[in-house]
Amino acid sequence: MEELFVSKVRVKILQLFLTTKDDLLHVREIVRRVDEEINAVRRELARMEKYGMVTSEWRANRRFYKFRKDYRFYPELLALAIKSTGLGGGIIKNKSGLGRIRYALMAVRFAQNGISGSEDVDLLVVGQIVLPELQSLVADEQSKREREINYSFMDEAEFNFRVKRRDPFILRVLTQPRIMLIGDENQLVESVIV
Repeated sequence: MEELFVSKVRVKILQLFLTTKDDLLHVREIVRRVDEEINAVRRELARMEKYGMVTSEWRANRRFYKFRKDYRFYPELLALAIKSTGLGGGIIKNKSGLGRIRYALMAVRFAQNGISGSEDVDLLVVGQIVLPELQSLVADEQSKREREINYSFMDEAEFNFRVKRRDPFILRVLTQPRIMLIGDENQLVESVIV
C-alpha cells in the first residue's frame, strides 16, 4: 500500500482501521498503535474525515474515529489491507515457502473480524501445500485474534472434482464474499460455471 499512498502515516492508519476489531478508536490509541507523532496522525485523520473515509464523534471530551464501511472505496481498501498485513499478507509474502498454490481466498466476513459459524470457512487454499508452513501462519493469526480460524486446504484434483460434483461445501465457500489472495478470480469463477 505504501507504493499507492504517499503518506506512510495514512497507510498505517488505514491498515489499523481496516484490520482492527474495534469500531471506535481514540486519537491517543491510534497514535500508540501506529507508532507515529500525534500531530501527523491528527493531520491524516482530518484529511480522511474531509474525504469521507472516517467519521468522528465526541464522548466525554474525547474524540473518537470510526472508518466508514459505506466509503466508496472500502472494499478495495479492505482487500489492500488484508493482502499487506496479518494472515493474508503472510500467505502472500511466504507464497514460495507454502508450496505451489493455485488459489488462496479469504472470506470478507473474516477480514472484517466478523464471527464465523461452525460451517463457515475463513480461508481456503488450493494447490500443493506445505502444510506445516500454512499451519504456522494460521497459528500465529489465531494467537493474535485469540480465536480459532476455520480454514480448509486441498489439492487441485480434489478441488476440481468437488467443483464438478457441485459439492455444497465448495459452492458455499465460493459464493460467499471473498478476497482473492493468490490466483485469478476470473479463472476461479470460470471453473465453477463450467
